Amino acid sequence: MKKALIIIAFLFLAVISGHSQDKLSHLRTSKRILTIEVPSAPYYSVQILALKNPPTDASFFNNLDEVKEYPGQDGYVRYCVGSYETYAEANAAIAELRSKGYEEAFVVNTKRFSLQQSNYTYSSTSGKLEINPNKQYVVQLSAFRYPVYLTFFENVKDVYEYRMNDKIFRYTTAPVLGSEVESLLAQIKALGYKKAFIVDYDRYAAFRIE
Repeated sequence: MKKALIIIAFLFLAVISGHSQDKLSHLRTSKRILTIEVPSAPYYSVQILALKNPPTDASFFNNLDEVKEYPGQDGYVRYCVGSYETYAEANAAIAELRSKGYEEAFVVNTKRFSLQQSNYTYSSTSGKLEINPNKQYVVQLSAFRYPVYLTFFENVKDVYEYRMNDKIFRYTTAPVLGSEVESLLAQIKALGYKKAFIVDYDRYAAFRIE
């Protein structure tokens, strides 16, 4: 009898855990609208659209796999494709984008965008975040307009997911002490997340999706 109760309890917990993990499954997408909070090189890109309100569905850009979203202080959100070292390289991509229906596509230098900086984001490379060795920090991997499949981060263990007040989904590592976070950042960048940065975990914790 005791063994049977243990098995039932285990199955119940498994079901609860499954529901918790899957509550965003109907929203998850392999198409990525990547929110850029701080522009970084290479800066040239092709702007395809600017909207006052973000699209309500991840399939809005149905013929593009990844679009970068730049929130601006003027109230517009600009959507761009590609990252290029030179103007000429970006300009060469315009013809294909126009053939897909983005007829007003043009080259932009994202370094000049006046971005609305997040109240929750701190760059470890800016010198503005003073690391306390006894506090907890996370390394932000990416931010997306819509939740993505967590397999996107298959080379990172224990990815944390948050939905912030600005309705952006952010993805980070598990928290570590400040004495370890610089080393963790270096490891994450070595895995290919070149734009990763350190965030004070206290600023994200309340928004974590369980």
